[in-house]
Amino acid sequence: MSPRALLLGTVGFAIFILSWHLATLGNQIGDLPGPAMTVRGLVQIAGEGVLWENVVASVFRVAWGFCLAAGIGIPLGMAFGWYPRLRETFNPLVQSLRPISPIAWLPFAVILFGGIRMSSDLAAIFLLFLSAFFPIVTASTSAVASLDLKYIRSARNFGVDGLAFFRRVVLPASLPQILTGLRLALGIAWVVVVAAEMLGVESGLGYQVMDSRNALRMDFVSAAMVVIAAIGLMLDMAMARVEATALARRGMSRR
Repeated sequence: MSPRALLLGTVGFAIFILSWHLATLGNQIGDLPGPAMTVRGLVQIAGEGVLWENVVASVFRVAWGFCLAAGIGIPLGMAFGWYPRLRETFNPLVQSLRPISPIAWLPFAVILFGGIRMSSDLAAIFLLFLSAFFPIVTASTSAVASLDLKYIRSARNFGVDGLAFFRRVVLPASLPQILTGLRLALGIAWVVVVAAEMLGVESGLGYQVMDSRNALRMDFVSAAMVVIAAIGLMLDMAMARVEATALARRGMSRR
């Protein structure tokens, strides 16, 4: 990140925090905690240790769901993109399932994995897998299906075939769009994990929000929201870094 981009990003956060402070100025009830009350709540729950346990639980679930989705979705999407008949057969099914909210699958996740209390991680990971799988497989399909024919013809003329063809031609050419799909999928998974934890598990940042709300500690709620936002930003920045590094190694770059 350039110094100019860092400065502008800092200005954006400063404007938001100032607006938040002014909007909650004079509020003595605590129903709408301001920045100062949120910081005090954050310090308190961090000092008690429960915050870090919930952070680890959420990140653990997202990591498993996202990695499983990438491991299955990328090769499947590339196969759909390369073989038109396979795409015509299964892509309509994928696109019909994609708009269904992952949270709508929660009752089935509970049944499939023996109940939330017995297998809360498995149920949540299943929902996260679904949330990340469809963006990844869609991006991978589109990336391979839209390959420029001149790359394919050139590789064939030089005798590149088999696995070497996919490794040296198909994957590098489709990499930018696949990486964009991975970045979007990770962001969606982070949103879904919080929603899933609010509905049915007993750990994680979503559970922290609901438990704090039930205890009428809105300062804890806003503190957890700040942590959710911070981790989401770090995950996006990490994926952006991976994307830039992978493209740079192949002589490509984004604007």
